[in-house]
Amino acid sequence: MSNRRDFIRKSLVGAGAAAVVVPGALMNEAQAAPLATPTSAPTQTPQVRELVNRNAFKRIPVSCLSYSFNALVREGMMDIFHYFETCRYRFNIDAADLWSGMITSPNDDDYINKVHRALQERDLVVPGIAADGAHLISAPGRDTPEDRARLRGIQDRYMEMCKKWGVGFLRLDAGPMPGGTGANAVTNNMTSEWAPADFDYLVRRYRELAQVAYDHGFVIGNENHMGHSKWWPNMEKLIQAVDHPGFGICVHFGGWTTQNPDTRVADNDAIDALAARWICHTHMVWELCHDVTRLTAKMNMLRNAGYKGYYNAECHAGQNEYNITEVMIGMIRSVVNNWNNGGTGELFPPRGR
Repeated sequence: MSNRRDFIRKSLVGAGAAAVVVPGALMNEAQAAPLATPTSAPTQTPQVRELVNRNAFKRIPVSCLSYSFNALVREGMMDIFHYFETCRYRFNIDAADLWSGMITSPNDDDYINKVHRALQERDLVVPGIAADGAHLISAPGRDTPEDRARLRGIQDRYMEMCKKWGVGFLRLDAGPMPGGTGANAVTNNMTSEWAPADFDYLVRRYRELAQVAYDHGFVIGNENHMGHSKWWPNMEKLIQAVDHPGFGICVHFGGWTTQNPDTRVADNDAIDALAARWICHTHMVWELCHDVTRLTAKMNMLRNAGYKGYYNAECHAGQNEYNITEVMIGMIRSVVNNWNNGGTGELFPPRGR
């Protein structure tokens, strides 16, 4: 009586020249072509064929900035390694977008190597680092050579991390940092220009950093994060002056300074459209993610402008951070999944598509 083993043996070899069938979705052209009958014994070990065509699987470029867990970090309930576990095993994403506040020992080579190993073990990429405290200008018109040298050292250290970890984008704020009093006060709503000497330094230093980044396969740039950089005419002037393929910008959606509070959302949308061709990285806030119509329009705008980066959720709730961040990731991922299925990003595509 034939048993299961006999059946399998006969199925595989009893059909003579018939080949073992590979599922069509996983078959590439080389696998699909018939094998020639050898006329003589091979002289070398045949190359092992890849059994899975990995190009058949579409990328889901979605992540979350680790700042989303700032409250948990402050409470001692999360560190960078726990964050990696969260990305990979709780959120099922392949990317970990880093905020510098979670990189607790940036000058410790052993720590940097451990982070690298942890990324490799979890098969995670780092789309970007938001490097607070690595800004280029410290005080408007008043930086000393010592100030600049100290900040350059911090910037160079982050550049080394990017090389080590394979980071896609490094955000280095232009500065100066908000704060100060009287004539030295800097706010988050600056509509004035940088001082000429400060602007010249920004252009020189960003070009220098951009060349190093370009040579190592990543991009550096500014963000509409603070002070003068939140005013689009300033950012546009800086982009055009630096004019380097290794330089781009990160956009914190909703973060541009506008003159009329009543039209802030529409004005920010208009600026994003102007900035789109230079956007290399994104920070996507709750106010955008929970509005299905705006989220879809924003992501389509980026996609149509040729955006190649990740779409990164940034939660500012300060509480219930796991669940709120997961909702944001899910909303962003739904748009990407719809794209991958031939749609235009609708959360609820028409039936029958």
